Amino acid sequence: MKKNSIISSLETQKVFFLLFCCQISVFFVGCKSENSDTTTYGKLSISVDETFQPLIDSEVKTFEGIYKYADVDVVYKPEAEAFNDLMTNDSIRLIVAARQLNEEETKQYKRWEIVPRITKIAYDAVALIGSKELKDSTITLDEIKYLLSGSPKNPYGKNIKVVFDNSNSSTINFLKQKTGLDSLSKNCYALKSNGAVIDYISKEKNSIGIIGVNWISDKEDTTNLSFLKSVKVLEVAANDKSDSFKPYQAYIAQKNYPLWREVYIISKEAYTGLGTGLTAFIAGEKGQRIVLKFGLVPATMPVRLVEIINEDINY
Repeated sequence: MKKNSIISSLETQKVFFLLFCCQISVFFVGCKSENSDTTTYGKLSISVDETFQPLIDSEVKTFEGIYKYADVDVVYKPEAEAFNDLMTNDSIRLIVAARQLNEEETKQYKRWEIVPRITKIAYDAVALIGSKELKDSTITLDEIKYLLSGSPKNPYGKNIKVVFDNSNSSTINFLKQKTGLDSLSKNCYALKSNGAVIDYISKEKNSIGIIGVNWISDKEDTTNLSFLKSVKVLEVAANDKSDSFKPYQAYIAQKNYPLWREVYIISKEAYTGLGTGLTAFIAGEKGQRIVLKFGLVPATMPVRLVEIINEDINY
């Protein structure tokens, strides 16, 4: 009887120990699933406006190269789809886009009692490109409106074609807002990607492309003062009485180039995770140097502008 009592007691202790272990296991698994990443470790999925693919590809590659246990999965989409992910997709914690939250999106986050973190990372520009044979390389904002609307005042003639990357592209939405247009003419065509726009323009004579400036910066030029040699970059003026400018970094920084815009990281990450780490990296010194390399203007570090004057020197 005493022996059975001892066995029963041991079995009870064994069951209790197993239950205790299970509780500890559940506790740690629960903690890991709730918050399984840090600022430099773990997995992260983000949506990015495809206009910024060259820049963000380089930022993420460098970030993952420094932090070996960080795994960032980037999906490139039109701007509207990236914002849709931010609002409806729980697996997407942050996006990169050329605008902030609009009024309706802000109200929705207030209803959810979530405070998104918005970090400005760069100043960008929308560039207009043409083939090398394009005669007129200067255009005003009014002429851009005529071009997109199909007006007979369009300086390039009725047969000119305008191409851009996507019908929901942030570049075309930006130009519509800038010119006050609600719709585009039938001479405007959406292609499949920014790369397709460059390829099309380099081959077609009577056409103009609309593209983000980081796609046309010449990566082989360490001074960032030249663009791809396969296309002609148009100069843009605010009006017919203003000076015209190309989207060089100095003119973007000084806001002389009329088609400049801002680039943001918008995060809904509720804790200090990998999204916070990636944002801090891009907004930090190394990340901002990459911004500079791709023809954009850093938003979080000072930019030094140097004027170079060519003078004839007689010896």
